Amino acid sequence: MKVIPRAARVYIGCALLGAGACVLPALHPGSSTPWVTVALLAALYALCELPARCPLLRRALGSSVSMGTGSFFPVLLAAALLLPPSAAALTALPGSLLARVDEPPAAPRRAWRAAATALALWAAAHAATALNSADALGDGPDAPDFPHALLPAGAAALTFCLALTALDGGIRATADGLPPRAAWRGLLGRALAPHTVHGLAGLMMAVLWRSTYGPVSALFVLLPMYISCWVFAQYHRERAAHQATIRALVQAVDIKDRYTRGHSERVGHASVLIARELGMADDRLDVVRFAGILHDVGKLGVPTRVLRKDGPLTPEERRIIELHPEYGHEMVRGIGFLGEARDAILHHHERMDGSGYPYGLHGEDIPEFARVVAVADAFDAMTSTRSYSRARPVPTAVAELERCAGTHFDPRMVGALVRALERHGWQPAVTADETAGTAPRPDQLPPPREADPAAPPARSKERA
Repeated sequence: MKVIPRAARVYIGCALLGAGACVLPALHPGSSTPWVTVALLAALYALCELPARCPLLRRALGSSVSMGTGSFFPVLLAAALLLPPSAAALTALPGSLLARVDEPPAAPRRAWRAAATALALWAAAHAATALNSADALGDGPDAPDFPHALLPAGAAALTFCLALTALDGGIRATADGLPPRAAWRGLLGRALAPHTVHGLAGLMMAVLWRSTYGPVSALFVLLPMYISCWVFAQYHRERAAHQATIRALVQAVDIKDRYTRGHSERVGHASVLIARELGMADDRLDVVRFAGILHDVGKLGVPTRVLRKDGPLTPEERRIIELHPEYGHEMVRGIGFLGEARDAILHHHERMDGSGYPYGLHGEDIPEFARVVAVADAFDAMTSTRSYSRARPVPTAVAELERCAGTHFDPRMVGALVRALERHGWQPAVTADETAGTAPRPDQLPPPREADPAAPPARSKERA
């Protein structure tokens, strides 16, 4: 069980005190709290959080349904538009306390979640009230005042987002010991768009709630939200399965060929750098990364004695190792999500002049992803220290790639890698049995043994 630091305990305690102060006016005997609306909204929010806590409901709705707090913020934002601030804060408590917690300790995490959500909702309701949300929403037969109703809804959503972001950054700083700048970095950017959508859905709920059709009609807003959350959870589950499949294949290759341990991940990273410079769409970036990571998966079909041989390869051993692209293609042929990556696995040792393998393709006949991976593969092989070759400095490896552009490599891919390296740099790798503390720096390494300057890419591609 993770021990909560003292600073985090104090922070959570202050948040709980603040939340208590926020809801206290609604509990005062003389208050005019609309308890029916509070109870309905609180129960609705709690009901939306139940599938994540109840194994039976999770099995009935699908194992990927894991709706945490945040999936149904439209209910809370509707409360901010419909209720006084202290009453709105109350609606967050049951659902937040029921929400699923994946890591221990559960009780402090739930307490923090309830306090933070109540405080943010109290602030959002104040923002909506200040902009006269009650009149803008209309009541009964009175139509809502559009587009003026968008103003209090937008203010409530923005205030809710800012408050949660500020509170979450504070807990990251106190619980994880992050410096303030790192604790809040990126939180607002990631939360702003989803909270805007939640705010619009909350506005629709509030308008329907106060219409002549009553609270039941507001449930129709939640149905598409619930379906979209379910689809989103399914997507993440499928993506996690993809990542697990690839991770297992790469680990199997790394175990078998210890001299290139980590090579696959680096080739995947370099492939993405090249593809991004070429302006490829985001959905293709994932696939090209898979291509780089899995380009050597066919080594699982190559005898270990050949992969781990320290000396030069015999002609027969070279013929055996040159089968690995075809082995790899056969292994991944049935994995549909790899798409273009499968062709890259098969053709990443082809050369622009047709002297590569396995099919001797020329120029543009070589698939684009294969040309990307070929450059990334050779670059990492030249800048990594292995049992049969010493690492070269990055500028030397780049110069060799540029010299072989047009014969071995696609000049467009080489140029993209050069631009990416100038922009992002490259951390030379430590491979085989060396550790980060003992590996020599590339600029301290002796020159390579090969006399022929064209040999490094060929040697690296033979053994990479």
